[in-house]
Amino acid sequence: MPARDFILANTKLLPVPLVPEIKLHLAEESLPIWQKIEAELEARNIPPPYWAFAWAGGQALARYVLDHASLVAGRHVLDLGSGSGLAAIAAAKARAGAVQAAEIDAFAIAAITLNAEANGVTVMTIERDLLADTQASAEVLLVGDLFYEKALAERTLAYCEQAQAHQALVLVGDPQRSYFPRHRFEPLAEYAVPVTRELEDSEIKRTAVWRLA
Repeated sequence: MPARDFILANTKLLPVPLVPEIKLHLAEESLPIWQKIEAELEARNIPPPYWAFAWAGGQALARYVLDHASLVAGRHVLDLGSGSGLAAIAAAKARAGAVQAAEIDAFAIAAITLNAEANGVTVMTIERDLLADTQASAEVLLVGDLFYEKALAERTLAYCEQAQAHQALVLVGDPQRSYFPRHRFEPLAEYAVPVTRELEDSEIKRTAVWRLA
């Protein structure tokens, strides 16, 4: 099944709890969509459907961007590991000059496109591993919930440091997951983010937006 059709058949357009200004195509329950995509995973080497959920870090980051629109207004914004495209859509709504959303998952790319359309904004997608690049070209780098695996966290931090070295503003939304390098960041804001107990350890996840120190 084409990615766009799969998403439309297995998700519902819902407001994001912490960012009700934005609606996303989301899975109402976590287990069914993971089960349904297993055949696609085996046949096409597709990553798990992280794009079907509004993760805590992405929600906090989107809320912060909308509430501090001057940080992105008129600027080139890149949302790294965009998932559903939530942070990218927030940047577009905050009148960023250009918004790119990077993902390695073709289903996530389709979800980002659908979600941008549903919110009446333009988000350009990049389907490749930007962490292999030597530098980020964006003026603002957004990173939501990418510090959950050791190797990924190390590569993400290196990319953030390269972006900052090239004068980019680096903003990260993260609830201090296992491999979040807390010593490298300073908190800007904290939120009580509504999440699902099926995916997290509670129904509210304390989550901060951080700036690379």
